[in-house]
Amino acid sequence: MAVAKPLPHDAARLHVTGQARYVDDIPSPRDTLHLAFGLSTVAHADITALDLDAARQSDGVVAVLTADDLPFDNDVSPSAHDEPLLANGSVHHIGQPVFLVVATSHRAARVAARKGQISYAERPALLTLEDALAADSRFEDGPRIYTKGDADSAITSAAHVVEDTFDLGGQEHFYLEGQAAMAQPQEDGGMLVNSSTQHPTEIQHKVAEAIGLPMHAVRVETRRMGGGFGGKESQGNALAVACAIAARATGRTCKMRYDRDDDMTITGKRHAFRISYRAGFDAEGRIQGVEFTHLVDCGWAQDLSLPVADRAMLHSDNAYLIPAIRIESHRLKTNRQSATAYRGFGGPQGMVGIERVMDHAAHKLGLDPVELRQRNYYAPMQSATAPAGAPHDSSVPAPDAAGDLASRGAPADPADVTTPAADVQTTPYHMPVEDFILHELTAELLDTSDYATRKAEIAKWNAGNDRFKRGIAFSPVKFGISFTLTHLNQAGALVHVYQDGSVHLNHGGTEMGQGLFQKVAQVAASRFGISLEKVKITATDTAKVPNTSATAASSGSDLNGMAVKAACDTIRDRMAAYLAERYQQPVSAVRFEGDRVIIGSEELSFEAAAMECYTGRISLSSTGYYKTPKLEWDRIQGKGRPFFYFAYGAAITEVVVDRLTGENRILRADVLHDAGASLNPALDIGQVEGAYVQGAGWLTTEELVWDQTGNLRTHAPSTYKIPACSDRPDVFNVALWNGENREDSIYRSKAVGEPPFMLGISAWLALSDAVGAYGGSYPALNAPATAEEIWRAVRRIAPEA
Repeated sequence: MAVAKPLPHDAARLHVTGQARYVDDIPSPRDTLHLAFGLSTVAHADITALDLDAARQSDGVVAVLTADDLPFDNDVSPSAHDEPLLANGSVHHIGQPVFLVVATSHRAARVAARKGQISYAERPALLTLEDALAADSRFEDGPRIYTKGDADSAITSAAHVVEDTFDLGGQEHFYLEGQAAMAQPQEDGGMLVNSSTQHPTEIQHKVAEAIGLPMHAVRVETRRMGGGFGGKESQGNALAVACAIAARATGRTCKMRYDRDDDMTITGKRHAFRISYRAGFDAEGRIQGVEFTHLVDCGWAQDLSLPVADRAMLHSDNAYLIPAIRIESHRLKTNRQSATAYRGFGGPQGMVGIERVMDHAAHKLGLDPVELRQRNYYAPMQSATAPAGAPHDSSVPAPDAAGDLASRGAPADPADVTTPAADVQTTPYHMPVEDFILHELTAELLDTSDYATRKAEIAKWNAGNDRFKRGIAFSPVKFGISFTLTHLNQAGALVHVYQDGSVHLNHGGTEMGQGLFQKVAQVAASRFGISLEKVKITATDTAKVPNTSATAASSGSDLNGMAVKAACDTIRDRMAAYLAERYQQPVSAVRFEGDRVIIGSEELSFEAAAMECYTGRISLSSTGYYKTPKLEWDRIQGKGRPFFYFAYGAAITEVVVDRLTGENRILRADVLHDAGASLNPALDIGQVEGAYVQGAGWLTTEELVWDQTGNLRTHAPSTYKIPACSDRPDVFNVALWNGENREDSIYRSKAVGEPPFMLGISAWLALSDAVGAYGGSYPALNAPATAEEIWRAVRRIAPEA
């Protein structure tokens, strides 16, 4: 079979030679126009006047549009219809688009956009979490609260209590290819949009609304993105809509791309959190109860903040069975960029909270942090009790107030859920944990990384060094796989087998470098028993597969792989039935393998079999469809089964810090990650490596800084530091866990896009361990643990160091 083989990415050669074509590389007509936004320069104000004469008279300018010039819906939000394409009377963050310049070149549009004059009557800006709380500026009617048991009583009666508050910063996506789109008017009155997006159906929906057409008149195509990480789930809406509106107005192809500084100034980031915790442990270090308060900086518009904040709550247990817990989440509205989806979608923030609790408790109790974690793990898979009578499907939840079913906006109405049996180990949201494998996985990682010996060596090394200290830390991952908005867990595919035996494949997933197209092609090749070279995947296209969900929530391979399998199996079964009848054999005697079709004692090449079926008038084309089973979720009550299964992993990171400067370095990382029965181990290991580095970057070097006026100061590579090649661990051991998914996923594989991101938490914990080696109280690092933060922590716990 083609699956399970470590094959290279289908476009790897194109990537490394620069031949891969992205949106800005697509040949466009000679008279193509280019767009740029004029941006707000204040964080919160009413617009009192717009003087755009200088912009209109600038060289190359064809048109300058304001909100009053938009023909239909002035909205690019993914959920709540609260995010206008162009500001309509007021602005709510520095960098908000106010007007749109259409010009003959990219440079001409950018130059003209800076000539527009905007007059403001400034209003108080909410720039901090404290500001938002004081003003009761929030999304939803109040905090969302999930509970299990009586956390307060459990903590109060516990032998040991830890409590603290820490800040957890956001993160810029920094995809290599910036946001880009192109819209071409069609002769039939429709619109073709090329967009660098993770969500072509969302683009189709928003463009159709903006130019007054039904969705069938708008076709969106996405061949590939140069990275997405969640930043192209909703943030591409503005560019695509702007291009379509300008194309409709001018009758010419219109193109738009953000320069890096504009991209970072306009678009949303990962949500920053402030997490307060209070946790009780017994004398042996077992959790009795935990209370969390999440203050979430959502920015000025709702975007995807509600499900992001929900998922942070859903991952506040990580790998630990917590008898009593209360999680309170405040979704606060500030005058910053609207925070948006980012790899892990709130999960990393929730997971950092409980890992901080475990680290703090281990320090207070004097226990090895790994041992403390192991004592609090969920029970192993084989001893977990399955819930009785759990339903395998649920009805589609009601649309939110805006009626935008394509987005990950939270549903308005609660759903009916089944209560697990009393003896089942459950998460804080009352979902049974049936597939827990971290006991065995942790034991293997501790052994292969030689953790115990290295920890002892580090302690000895630290005792002989005053300036430099090394640290080592372990962190596990239990990450839920599925969209928490249940109806998004569906996918479609279109498969053709041509008479020469070649296979043409299309599905709703998008390729952003993660290798989704390659994996799905391997599935198709395996279903037909043919070599991978016979399978061609074409660009994601809303005209071929409609009503797609975003390629997000780590669901790309799961959903689209199963949809393709269904389509291939339909065609294969038709072929088998025809050939069995033709050769007078039972259908069970027909096998597809090794580029051949074996029919009892007869054998045909796959090409000959396809030709025979074609001449026998057998349909060799089929759609495929898949919906994830077993899901039911009530986000208001915080109860149900929002996830099909969990993906697991663990990492051990070793670091060194300098007390004089706070500078630090990751020396070694050992990672063991659960990808189930991997569809492609080479791609999956690459995903794990990249995710670890990106996760470590978020928690160490990637600091977002706004000044007192609300201006983002870290809006370019010169001021915002993502990890470079030199920042990767000197020793980087990554392996996949040898196991398979207990749930019926595609070839029993597991999602691998987001879960390994959280492995980077071990780097942050290792820095805390190193700082703690200087002596004194618990280091209590904020994140990101930059050199400055580490220096401050050393001064705080050991002033004489």
